[in-house]
Amino acid sequence: MNAPVSAGSGSAASVADRLRAALAGLLDGLPPRQAAQAVDRLIANYRGRTPTDAPVLRDRADVVAYAAYRMPATFEAVCAALEAFADAVPGWVPASHVDIGGGTGAATWAVSATWGGERPVTVLDWAEPALALGREIAAANPALRSAVWQRSRIGAALSIESADLVTISYVLGELTEADRASVVDTAAAAAQSVVIIEPGTPAGYARVIEARDRLIGAGFQVAAPCPHSAACPIVPGEDWCHFSARVSRSSLHRQVKGGSLAYEDEKFSYVAATRLPATPAASRVVRRPQIRKGQVLLDLCGPDESLHRTTVTKRHGPLYKEARDTNWGDAWPPPGQED
Repeated sequence: MNAPVSAGSGSAASVADRLRAALAGLLDGLPPRQAAQAVDRLIANYRGRTPTDAPVLRDRADVVAYAAYRMPATFEAVCAALEAFADAVPGWVPASHVDIGGGTGAATWAVSATWGGERPVTVLDWAEPALALGREIAAANPALRSAVWQRSRIGAALSIESADLVTISYVLGELTEADRASVVDTAAAAAQSVVIIEPGTPAGYARVIEARDRLIGAGFQVAAPCPHSAACPIVPGEDWCHFSARVSRSSLHRQVKGGSLAYEDEKFSYVAATRLPATPAASRVVRRPQIRKGQVLLDLCGPDESLHRTTVTKRHGPLYKEARDTNWGDAWPPPGQED
């Protein structure tokens, strides 16, 4: 189920612009062909076919090219997941953040875009070149000036201190099944809230569901995207739950992919779970709304563990306009409205 989600609060847009500028500066002096070749070689690995003991990013050239290509997309996907989570825990602001497998730090930028201000931040990754570049890029973001970039094996031996928020983005696919379980369990033991993002593929969704089950088993409540913490109603093998974030494409994106569009859509699956009091969406729009003459058809995941369709017509008044403006991935009905 594919759902475009906007990551765009004013703060997020400002942080995104700052990130793009920092990444553009890194590419100065790196021949475009070399950058494109590095991305072309590395892009097959980001979805998770790399063993735990072999980091994807080996040197600065790899990291610069890959960061310029992947960081904006990862940032937008994590922003979208965090925005949905923040809606479920209004008023809460994380006092500390640990990013497991954070590489060059896209998730730390997303957290700073979602909740303003400076907080203790620790980024853990096994690839020293990625950490070094992340530290360098972070100089452009005042909220990350005191962040700690720490080399750490991401697996069964992982140890982290307690944190309000732990993020794990585009990491689980690079781990063995046993290491995935260990990392999720370690996060659950240390954090008030855990947000996990994976590529929006059937395999990525399966890893998210696996992690979701472990978090619920550890006493967490699912805050987003699900309206409940019961079993996912999607039949395995028939469909998968994923969303999409709009990403502005750089010249490097266009060069590597041979496209001319100024944007692309980053597909992702996620789960945000917490020990905090949370109010999940009443229902979640799980497919593109179908707009017809005088009516909007919405496919929803509901609190009763069901997938169902509702029809909003002009006779619903203001709710009809809301339905016409609703996107895949949005909560339904809007706050203050009744279906």
